Amino acid sequence: MNASPASPAPGPLPRAAPPRGTVATHRDDGVPSRGMGALVSGQIPPLPPALVGMFVTGVLLSIGVAGSDDLAVFAPVVVLLLAGPGSSHRHDGRLDWLVPPILRLTEYGFTASVGFAHDVPPWLVFALLGAVAFHHYDVVNRVRQDAHPPPWLAAAGLGWDGRMLLVALGGLIGQATPFLVLLSLYLWGLFCWESLTYWAAVPRPGTGPAEAGRREENAW
Repeated sequence: MNASPASPAPGPLPRAAPPRGTVATHRDDGVPSRGMGALVSGQIPPLPPALVGMFVTGVLLSIGVAGSDDLAVFAPVVVLLLAGPGSSHRHDGRLDWLVPPILRLTEYGFTASVGFAHDVPPWLVFALLGAVAFHHYDVVNRVRQDAHPPPWLAAAGLGWDGRMLLVALGGLIGQATPFLVLLSLYLWGLFCWESLTYWAAVPRPGTGPAEAGRREENAW
């Protein structure tokens, strides 16, 4: 009686495909932006609206952030209305990789401008920007490892749109410093906790079940 052929050793389970393209993962959209993107079902290209949003933000910052009218507080709403609908696109165009850096530049520049214009201590502005930059760097490293952040993290981290709206609200009501303090503490706690728990759970090389099976075969 012939022996049945040995079944191949089980390999690592395939990873589920992310709901959006890899470039879109780096956008860090919040709930408002994702909601607007769901309305258009990926039909709006992401790059032109993001460029226009960055340009409008620069104009509003240049004419309003240091003035009594504080026109810059409207920048997040403008950027959200322009760049938000493109969040559901696959970002598979030739130049769509520029969208995440444009959103980063818009958010960082807006946060720093509002903070400095409202006499927020520089260390506090950099603390908030450091928390956001840490999160973005962490996402980059995960994508390099063929992993993606959990879906709830973007909502919990408020997204670029939610963070800009809160910074604008703090400046509008004259409470920029307390807003940035609370936002910095919350984001550092959230992003550090989630990152540490994720990377602590990643198997080290040579410790997974497939590697253990190979070691056992080599011992025999």
